[in-house]
Amino acid sequence: MSKKDAKKDGQKLSERLCFDFKHIGKEYPEQFKKADKFCEGYKEFLDKAKTERECVKESLRIAKEAGFTEFDREAEHYPGRRAYYNNRGKSLILVTYGDKPLSEGVRFNIAHLDSPRLDLKPYPLYEQDELALFKTHYYGGIKKYQWGTVPLSMHGMVVLKDGTKVEVSVGEKEGEPQFVISDLLIHLAGKQQERPLKEGLRGEELNILVGSIPYMDEEDYKEPVKLMALKLLNDKYGMTEEDFLRAEIEFVPSVKAVDIGLDRSMVGAYGQDDRVCVYTALMAAIEVDKPEYTTVTVLTDKEEIGSDGNTGMASMMLDHFMEDLCEKSGAKLRDVYKHSVCLSSDVNAAYDPTFADVFEKNNSSFLNHGPVLTKYTGSRGKSSSNDASAETMAQFIAFMEENDVIWQAGELGKVDEGGGGTIAMFMGNRDVDTVDLGVPVLSMHAPFEITSKLDVYYTYKAYKAFYK
Repeated sequence: MSKKDAKKDGQKLSERLCFDFKHIGKEYPEQFKKADKFCEGYKEFLDKAKTERECVKESLRIAKEAGFTEFDREAEHYPGRRAYYNNRGKSLILVTYGDKPLSEGVRFNIAHLDSPRLDLKPYPLYEQDELALFKTHYYGGIKKYQWGTVPLSMHGMVVLKDGTKVEVSVGEKEGEPQFVISDLLIHLAGKQQERPLKEGLRGEELNILVGSIPYMDEEDYKEPVKLMALKLLNDKYGMTEEDFLRAEIEFVPSVKAVDIGLDRSMVGAYGQDDRVCVYTALMAAIEVDKPEYTTVTVLTDKEEIGSDGNTGMASMMLDHFMEDLCEKSGAKLRDVYKHSVCLSSDVNAAYDPTFADVFEKNNSSFLNHGPVLTKYTGSRGKSSSNDASAETMAQFIAFMEENDVIWQAGELGKVDEGGGGTIAMFMGNRDVDTVDLGVPVLSMHAPFEITSKLDVYYTYKAYKAFYK
């Protein structure tokens, strides 16, 4: 056999035995126009949905326009019927009934709609040295130093003393004031710069600048700048200082979603973890009208702090909803769970060449290679992980390949560098075969995160194929 023939045999062997993930832009460059168009709606969604309440509100608006009606446990089930369940305005479940009986299982797709942010403490407003400030308590895992000198907006909801609910939003509309956390000038920061990076700004230094003008009349007030801030809030929202104790006020970056790069190939915005999966799951849910299996899309709260609470996946929220479905159909909940499959739709860390030392390149996800199939999350020895079975991995890989969805697999980073979790373990604990599938993200948990438009679009395609 000649060397030339041997080389051909080696090439054939390599093609048959070796595997590599595809690059969407190289394989299907014509897909970028579709991805770009899809992401215009995505960017609009991000700008309207900067908190979990706003995310539920906007998702519900879109779902209602698509024909979803409020869930009624007594209503008849028939293929194509669409319903929603709004849990306290902070999580949302969408169901579309399929052709197969419920006892044969459902297709769960679960994404979380909360993101790292700064919450106000229960008694937040104070005056110090002629400035009015808010005390905050950060929510979720953040690098605290990233939040200094970033323009912030005020969002939330207040229940006034008379029971009236008032939505709060300051800093999003053109011409509205914004807020900021000050940082120490470089000229005086010698000691500050000797701190560990994680203490560049400490938790109790994340104080938001509220105002500097005192309230003035013939009286002499102890805290006139604080009083002026309270007056302005009272004029706009009817609030008093006591009402902060009946409020959920969050501060988030004011920045709008924008295109990133000369080629406009990426989206930059706050809150893409995990609203990128919320939006793609929502779009897939509304476009599948008569699925084979009943689809249940859950947009859940509290994932960033462990999924606890009555709007998170560690609660009985989903179980109670599914019990209502089962009661009407005559199925047993345990049978439904056992025969179901679930996508834990959450993001993963995109490989960043600037910080390559924390990634294990062979098992990292890359921009423009499609949604990331993540067999397990957790920390170090896979703690707090679902760890999908070989059978589950095979099932999900098959449906993507059968539907021409370019995908990839990846871990969060090197084994001993850290870790993180998703809602997958909570569904696994319910006896549901579950795996993570979501968008790779650069600068995850920062006030400004980056995704690839092609990855966003192909994640939507993957979810749509899963539902069908």
